[in-house]
Amino acid sequence: MLKSQQDEIMPQNWYNIIPDLPEPLPPPRSEGSKNSSIELLNRIIPGELLRQEFTFNRYERIPDEVREKYQMIGRPTPLLRAVNLEKLLDYRGKIFYKYEGATITGSHKINTAIPQAFYAREEGISEVVTETGAGQWGTATALASALYGLKSKVFMVRVSYDQKPMRKAVMNVYGTEVIPSPSSETDYGRSILSQNADHPGSLGIAISEAVEYALNTGSRYMLGSVMNSVITHQSIIGLETKKQLEIEGEQPDVMIGCVGGGSNFSGFVFPFVGNSNSIEMIASTAAEVPKFRDGGYKYDFIDSAGILPKLRMYSLGAGFVPDRIYAGGLRYHGAAPALSLLVKRGTIAHDEVQENEVIDALKIFSRTQGIIAAPESGHAIASALRYIKGEKNSRKTIVINVSGHGLMDLGIFSKKVG
Repeated sequence: MLKSQQDEIMPQNWYNIIPDLPEPLPPPRSEGSKNSSIELLNRIIPGELLRQEFTFNRYERIPDEVREKYQMIGRPTPLLRAVNLEKLLDYRGKIFYKYEGATITGSHKINTAIPQAFYAREEGISEVVTETGAGQWGTATALASALYGLKSKVFMVRVSYDQKPMRKAVMNVYGTEVIPSPSSETDYGRSILSQNADHPGSLGIAISEAVEYALNTGSRYMLGSVMNSVITHQSIIGLETKKQLEIEGEQPDVMIGCVGGGSNFSGFVFPFVGNSNSIEMIASTAAEVPKFRDGGYKYDFIDSAGILPKLRMYSLGAGFVPDRIYAGGLRYHGAAPALSLLVKRGTIAHDEVQENEVIDALKIFSRTQGIIAAPESGHAIASALRYIKGEKNSRKTIVINVSGHGLMDLGIFSKKVG
């Protein structure tokens, strides 16, 4: 793609939905510890990231150096029409998909890893730490850290660590140390292992370990999802999609994406929320992690140890231990507060998909469009196929966010489900 085309599609600013929400977002709460967990954030998160976390500015300028890195890793990502899928389904409308798997690391996670590493470097930080579920966020952190000369460490949920050795290998190539969580490297990890030496882990546990490590070492913690600043960075997905649809002369009728913590989905749809009440927005989740169905809209901890502040969100409880589904990125117990608020108000609908349906959807998409999508993205594709079956005679324009590729997740196709 020519640089002039890149500049036309890729925005100069990120979008922050906070000032456009229909009601104020409930603030974080500090509970359950002697010290303020909100003040604790100042010790583990770069100052500029914290400013973006709590700002009411509608737009945040993307630093020039970050835009250059975005272009280097493959932005803008393509918006493609799924013509063969339309033919297979005999669908009279149009199906588009935003393909975040086209980035160097193969998923949307790099969109926030780059600016977070940039802000850490600008503040003179030498090491960062984070957690990862399926490995996409860990991979993004590993590359972003390498690009800015930072040392990095990733606590990877043990079940994914065992299921996905190639993800671990990629992080190692980028220079990152990868630790299976729960681990013996932190007090919290050791406490979990003392109760169950074979614990499969969870994102809540891995977050707790990463935060504890940051507090003990003076490194900075990289935020993978849920938080407003992360969603602001991910808005580049929706802003690009909006521009690409304008170039095609199209308007979306339906937008569908998968939800773990909510960053890719929110980044995809939030730039459209204030522009049209006619767009159906569907958040697709794993049926094995029914946060919107069974989770309460309440204040709950981000991490299992209760080190970080409580957020008001849909949550199954910080101690929730999910099934060993292959879509590791969807195992998180909660959902981003801004997304949770819009789901509660009915602005955004939700759908649940079982893993066997995901596998079928991934096969259909690969055999029509040639792309093996990530298991997480397979949920969005499955929800789209389900939606189209109920809309056979409509001419709606459906846009799916395919948040990553699944070339390192092929084990899902040999997994026995049910």
